[in-house]
Amino acid sequence: MKIAGMASNRGRNLTAIADRAPGGADLSVVLTNTDDAPVLSAAVDRAIPTETVFRRDSESRRDHEHRVLDALDDHEFDLVCLDGYMRILSDAFLERAPTTLNVHPSLLPAFPGTDAWGDALAAGVSVTGCTVHVVTDATDEDGAVIDSEIDSGPIVTQEPVPVYEDDSREQLKQRVLQEGESRAYPRAVRWFAEDRVSVDREAGTVAVAGDTGGRFPERRVVASEHSRDLRYGENPHQNAALYADPTDEPGVVTAPQLNEGAKGMSYNNYNDADAALALVREFADPAAAVIKHTNPAGCATADSLAGAYDRALSTDPMSAFGGIVALNRECDTSTAEAVVDSFKEVVLAPGYTDDALDVLFRKENLRVLDVGSFDRRPDHGGSPLVETGLTGGRLLQGRDDQRLTREDLEVVTEREPTDEQVEAMRFGWQTLKHVKSNGILFAKGTETVGVGMGQVSRVDAVRLAAMKADEHAEGKDADGAVMASDAFFPFPDGVEYAAEAGIEAVVQPGGSKNDDAVIEAADELGLAMVLTGQRAFRHD
Repeated sequence: MKIAGMASNRGRNLTAIADRAPGGADLSVVLTNTDDAPVLSAAVDRAIPTETVFRRDSESRRDHEHRVLDALDDHEFDLVCLDGYMRILSDAFLERAPTTLNVHPSLLPAFPGTDAWGDALAAGVSVTGCTVHVVTDATDEDGAVIDSEIDSGPIVTQEPVPVYEDDSREQLKQRVLQEGESRAYPRAVRWFAEDRVSVDREAGTVAVAGDTGGRFPERRVVASEHSRDLRYGENPHQNAALYADPTDEPGVVTAPQLNEGAKGMSYNNYNDADAALALVREFADPAAAVIKHTNPAGCATADSLAGAYDRALSTDPMSAFGGIVALNRECDTSTAEAVVDSFKEVVLAPGYTDDALDVLFRKENLRVLDVGSFDRRPDHGGSPLVETGLTGGRLLQGRDDQRLTREDLEVVTEREPTDEQVEAMRFGWQTLKHVKSNGILFAKGTETVGVGMGQVSRVDAVRLAAMKADEHAEGKDADGAVMASDAFFPFPDGVEYAAEAGIEAVVQPGGSKNDDAVIEAADELGLAMVLTGQRAFRHD
């Protein structure tokens, strides 16, 4: 695809497009209306042909545009890209030229004027950005400019950019250019080059292939509101802040900290608390979890909340020191008494009795969060998307909402699992989803007895879970327990080591080239083994 670029000054977006060639697009000509525009030398350096068409004294807008088109006639182009071209184009140009794009330094329709950066600062907004849009006629029959029609064409894409409290106009301008326009304009050009854009001039709309029919649209604008600065990030030498997104779900971002005199939440507190909340929301029965470094040190369900917490804590009370406690019921006095019996950083629940708060407030720096009712659900279809930031981009995926039923379990060994073991398998799988990979979990009934998380070797994860069950668990062990693995066993050694630790049943996805050898080992060891056909990796 060939592009005609038009600029009156530096044209930095045009040179970026020329250098990146998004979608294979080629800048075939650069036209300007001033003879000293720096974009001319930038084009010459890149061997791009140039044209200069001044507006003559007393020359009408339309006559000048006709001469611009005449100059462009000597060049092949399929798209026109404006970049600081300081002329309003009329129908005389737009009706003869291919689709014409422009970039405006704000999230239109906000701040459409010539000083979008100053207007954003004056308005005190926390987010501005840029907009790539189709240029439409903003003149009347006589060629006079209609201010309300400027920059009103259909939007192709936008890019949000933060506004900082101490920003100057020049600082914000540079950030919009460097963090906004340098991303948005090449992206829009790539879509056109790949023939994925449809422009309906009569309806004033733009459609990009992929906008509909799936969960991952081509065009995505994310703008979060600054909530608060944090003391520091993961480590004291890192700055950090919390940003909030609107949601209908219970969450730790907007959860009030009920003991206002306690130390505020840290970066790591928020991260761990969010992981803890996600885990206890898996269960309908009273559930409790203790989280350390986003991994479960223990999790359990029981007939009572206090019982669930006792079983969760007893999995690994040593690692629970300084951890995060999550509850899926209103916290009562007996549970609160158990929570404050050892040092914890944060406790979160969908409410507290007054007596429970009196108990929890005795601990000066225990942060007490009320995350709100668990009955709240997203107001959109499907699960929310989960996002992970990368350098230069971001990954998005659907939330892991899988839930195993008995029918999902394929028995592949001579020994059948008992009803109690099936219950432990299902509980273990729901909890294992929240364990960093490679992850192994030992469970009895609906409580953990050992967790092996974040190992680069699966057999090492088994060894770690066995060590935790043998050395750290209080009042329980791995004898007769079920083992859950978040992915297949590549070799029989993991199953063999589990059997030595006392495991009697295994749930795993299957799918290894060595499945037959692993199943044969399970049979020789007298274990029951079932396959889920789906794995439960967690890498973030």
